[in-house]
Amino acid sequence: MDPRLIVALDTSDRAQALKWVTALRPVVGTFKIGLELFAAHGPQVVGEVAAAGARVFLDLKFHDIPNTVAGAVHSACRLPGVSLMTVHAGGGRRMLQAAVQAARECRREDFASDIPGARRPGLLGVTVLTSLEAGDLREVGVEAAPPAQVARLAALARESGLDGLVCSPLEVAALRRELGNDVLLVTPGVRPRGAAAGDQRRVSTPAEAIAAGASRLVVGRPITAATSPLDAARAILDELP
Repeated sequence: MDPRLIVALDTSDRAQALKWVTALRPVVGTFKIGLELFAAHGPQVVGEVAAAGARVFLDLKFHDIPNTVAGAVHSACRLPGVSLMTVHAGGGRRMLQAAVQAARECRREDFASDIPGARRPGLLGVTVLTSLEAGDLREVGVEAAPPAQVARLAALARESGLDGLVCSPLEVAALRRELGNDVLLVTPGVRPRGAAAGDQRRVSTPAEAIAAGASRLVVGRPITAATSPLDAARAILDELP
């Protein structure tokens, strides 16, 4: 089983999400639970995915005052199977440091972490969403182009002690060169050659993302919308170098 592939359970339908998990478990070890599924079913569905023998990438992108984010991270760390979780790097240094401290206090012995040498979930900083382009950033007062904004937020996240980053595959190579090999780089916006981009804007193929330095790939619709999700996942894994 290749740990580099994470499948996104982007649905509010609990039964469908669990059906995907069952179908894909032969080749996929980690599944992403984001806002849509978590808002519909909460911690229960996290436990159900974990009970199927899978790890959970809890992608809720916490972004609030430092004390609130610390509390959210602490609560999320106690959920079964959670091996990775996200906060918005744009929340600022004090928020990020509070999240890191909360994660470090949640040492657990019941699973193998994605972070070498750790017994806790890994904490990832979201830099610039893969749906955003330069014009979108300007509309919210950010004059920097996406690559420059990603670099700025990535540096802040690492200085604050986060384990890794979520970033577009188009920024992976630059971040890998800048940050070295010990940072976990998780890339959404991955589409097999010929697949529709959907609402993503900064995308690449799985092989391109891995070659650029991605540690993990997050793939949703190209797998879950396929006639055979298992065959689609296997085809993506076959592409990887």
